[in-house]
Amino acid sequence: MPDTSAERPRRIVARREGPLLVEGPVEIELEDGTTVTSDRFCVALCTCRRSRMYPWCDTSHRKHTPAARPASDR
Repeated sequence: MPDTSAERPRRIVARREGPLLVEGPVEIELEDGTTVTSDRFCVALCTCRRSRMYPWCDTSHRKHTPAARPASDR
């Protein structure tokens, strides 16, 4: 059976308040030249740089959400 994943574009889903979701497997070259890989079918890449597992998202962005608006502003 031919590998059709090489024939179609890789899908990346951008979220305004979250990570980039990338169809895997992936190989990522970091700024320092090191390479990290994942063979998962989908990976979440950190865009806020708060992740302790960078470049993988650990949902740290959720801890830094904007403050709730006062009831009078709703």
